[in-house]
Amino acid sequence: MIRRRLLVPAAALCAGALLASCSSDAPPDSPAAASGSEEKNKSDGKDSKFFEQAEYDRQMKLRDTEPEGPAGKPWEQMLEPEMTDTAQYKKKGSGGTHLCFSNAGVFNPWRQVGLKTMKAEVKLHKEITKFTDLDAQGKDDKQISDIQELTGKGCDALIVSPNTTATLTPAVKEACGKMPVIVFDRGVETDCAVTFVNPIGGYAYGAVAADFLVDEVKPKGKILALRISPGVDVLENRWSAAKVAFDKSELDVVDVKFTDGDTSKAKSVVADAISRHGQIDGVWMDSGATAVAAVEAFEDAGVDVPPITGEDQQDFLKAWKDKKLTAIAPAYPTFQWRTPVIAALRILDGKQVPEEWKLPQPTVTQDTLDTYLEDGMPPLHYAMCGCEKMPGFPEAWGGKK
Repeated sequence: MIRRRLLVPAAALCAGALLASCSSDAPPDSPAAASGSEEKNKSDGKDSKFFEQAEYDRQMKLRDTEPEGPAGKPWEQMLEPEMTDTAQYKKKGSGGTHLCFSNAGVFNPWRQVGLKTMKAEVKLHKEITKFTDLDAQGKDDKQISDIQELTGKGCDALIVSPNTTATLTPAVKEACGKMPVIVFDRGVETDCAVTFVNPIGGYAYGAVAADFLVDEVKPKGKILALRISPGVDVLENRWSAAKVAFDKSELDVVDVKFTDGDTSKAKSVVADAISRHGQIDGVWMDSGATAVAAVEAFEDAGVDVPPITGEDQQDFLKAWKDKKLTAIAPAYPTFQWRTPVIAALRILDGKQVPEEWKLPQPTVTQDTLDTYLEDGMPPLHYAMCGCEKMPGFPEAWGGKK
């Protein structure tokens, strides 16, 4: 079996350091290098080459599935888990645990928040007496070398967040032959890892945002879709799911534009759309990095900000509340960085874990906005870190009490 893949941030293709959730094995000169122009080969929902009906159906179902696990701890919850036996990996002896982590990098705020959260999780477990983490700096060759180095350091278990999928697969396979491996955040093309940890996925993200606009915008309303880069699979999944929802509605998607995650380009795109179409009635985004810039563009034009989708970054949540926006924020939750540590300890204790550990993927709504908006946190802090009750919060995450 090839484990289902869920791909997120990759340094080479993420537009700027702000993009929290995109990944691809495409080379740097791929179409993802396109800049600020309208999508040349529009993804037409189910007609997109990136669209997989079975996975779309699965994610739509998981949106409404009640997770198993402790209430209030989504990083320990599971969606429709198929458990696997780990007795063969049970650690012998009473000595401390050496946990190792091969990280794709910390090249954007999402990953920076995530790593801080993972390290805080490690500190919660006294049995972990050594934690070795290596930063691949967004480079496949370095991560391959890192994984090879870690397999010789006496690690009891290895966590891997692959920089890219196909290229890292052989290194992960090799590591699997030497110790239990936990893959998270991005997949590889092998099922040798004991478990693969990831949230629901891109289709669910895109559909949540589109459904919100279908509900909030009047029929025939003009929708502006702001995207980051073309040819990036998880972003294409988000857009194709949104397109399915828009095609079923009476809304008119008047523009699909790329911004490269650049705030000045986002402002320019919004201003141009207002000028050409007279008005924009809703804004859909495949990533919320430039959501605040889009809001400011409407204000600069002297028009009301229409219903808009963003993400769980503090700057957008604050703008949402302060400006009384009509908004929603799907998320690719950073609390998932806690789960691989928990999974590793369960595996080393011989306890069952899911073959694919599917986590919930919450959405910030008007009703939950105050829950996720944290005073004193940095603008680019991701609210769904699951870290608020961890030792060192908020200072360790750059916040102030």
